[in-house]
Amino acid sequence: MQRPQRPVPGTTPRSELGEALHSCRNAFVGVGVMSLMINILYLTGSFFMLEIYDRVLPSRSVPTLVGLVILAGGLYIAQGFLDVIRSRILVRIGSSLDESLSERVYETVVKLPLVGGGKGEGLQPLRDLDSVRSFLSSAGPGALFDLPWLPLYLGICFLFHPLIGVTALIGALILVGLTIATEIMTRLPAQRSTGYAARRNDLATSSRRNAEVLVAMGMAGRMAKRWNETNRDYMDSQQRASDVAGGLGGTAKVLRMFLQSAVLAVGAWLVINQQATAGIIIAGSILSARALAPVDLAIAHWKGFVAACQGWQRLNKLLARLPVRDEPTLLDAPVKKLSVEAVSVVPPGDQRIVAQDVSFALEAGNGLGIIGPSGSGKSSLLRSLVGVWRPVRGNVRFDGAALDQWSPDVLGKHIGYLPQDVELFAGTIAQNISRFVPDADSADIIAAAREAGVHDMIVRMREGYDTQVGDHGSVLSAGQAQRVALARALYGNPFLVVLDEPNSNLDTEGDEALTRAIQSVRARGGIVIVVAHRPVGIEAVDMVLFMRDGRVQAFGPKEQVLSQVLQRPAAPAPIKIVSEGGVAKS
Repeated sequence: MQRPQRPVPGTTPRSELGEALHSCRNAFVGVGVMSLMINILYLTGSFFMLEIYDRVLPSRSVPTLVGLVILAGGLYIAQGFLDVIRSRILVRIGSSLDESLSERVYETVVKLPLVGGGKGEGLQPLRDLDSVRSFLSSAGPGALFDLPWLPLYLGICFLFHPLIGVTALIGALILVGLTIATEIMTRLPAQRSTGYAARRNDLATSSRRNAEVLVAMGMAGRMAKRWNETNRDYMDSQQRASDVAGGLGGTAKVLRMFLQSAVLAVGAWLVINQQATAGIIIAGSILSARALAPVDLAIAHWKGFVAACQGWQRLNKLLARLPVRDEPTLLDAPVKKLSVEAVSVVPPGDQRIVAQDVSFALEAGNGLGIIGPSGSGKSSLLRSLVGVWRPVRGNVRFDGAALDQWSPDVLGKHIGYLPQDVELFAGTIAQNISRFVPDADSADIIAAAREAGVHDMIVRMREGYDTQVGDHGSVLSAGQAQRVALARALYGNPFLVVLDEPNSNLDTEGDEALTRAIQSVRARGGIVIVVAHRPVGIEAVDMVLFMRDGRVQAFGPKEQVLSQVLQRPAAPAPIKIVSEGGVAKS
């Protein structure tokens, strides 16, 4: 992926989209030159008719007619050839823009939820890039390149006769006014349509991913009604935008045809009054129609132009919001210590602090269990430890270096993370374990699977490590997916392994494998942090941190903290039974 160049001091820096288009400047210059030649060649029809009526017919010269036909045919072929080349260049400009920015836009789609939480635009940035590319690949840009040549045609019309020029000019002004009206009247409906489309797509995606819940709990009908309402709003906004664009486009076509007839009528009046020749009637009509054709075509593609402009603006804001970071200096792999220094965490898109002033330190070989009631900030703290959420205060350090001193790709090699909600990607089990590293060593994949205790389960499958897990890992059960995800977290022997509720879907065998995996990481000098609600999840750790209401309540050796947190009441005194003689017996 191409990274934006640094701006020259004293100049206004271009946006990433502007830089991508600027890299295509030579292609745009070529399109401009071809547009000049094409528009000059568009005069062929007008002057051909002018010569036919004013030279061939009066002289009845067949050789002149043959010569003109051959000349006009050659010019038409050249015009068609240039038109095809221009169209192909525009298509390739759109493809080049997409190729330059698609990876960058994908990165923003991935990072956006980590910055804006659930209030992000979802897949809208990818759709915006598609709309820009689609417009550049359509006939719309060609019409925009032809528009500047409108004065040339009008000037020639004035040369034929001022009245013909004035008639064409009035028609041009009316069509330009229609173009401006199209822009004003379609802007708001197009914006609303984009918003409704995003809501509709999000609802459809969430419904598909939660199909079992919808059907089992009788929610499908109610969600279908919500979908219908959202879809109706989307269709209404689309219909309004299309009605406006279509209505103004139809009006423009009618005016263009009327203008052509008006120019014929004015030319006929001039011929009757002996102020023009018969050839000027036809030539002026053809020329005026050609002058207004780009306006007509621009109106026809105005909907795509508006969508591309809106997508362009949104992409510029989004890419500016998530700028490209320079690659930091490559540091040595961490091997000694994890330090958490007064870290406070706020979820993206929120303002409440869910973990406040958390501090602790772990040495290589330590295992930490984080316990506490639901909503105490345990999972939020884990997200800051692996660099997913940036703390609003404090720092997380590996061997003294803060996490932001590593690039995400390099940092990821030193971290293994198993979130609460496990989701695998479409591909093979081996690809998921290896984190989709190209040409990953099979020995490393199998080693991670053995460490997670999942190797035997995998080889019992029909295709073993080459088993396709399906979309969202649907081929595997929840327990199998969780164990494969554990192997993914252990792949490459990362220094820090963070496990959030790793045994939520495991059976006894899986619990035992998890315990062995934690012991294995500690034995090789790694650090393991586990969030667990079940005691079996923290059997293999030596340190415990207890949280409540986002704050650390206790931290230290496991037995010491558990005895402090889980204070058991003293055993009740033996029940005394009083005998008839008044002697107490226990």
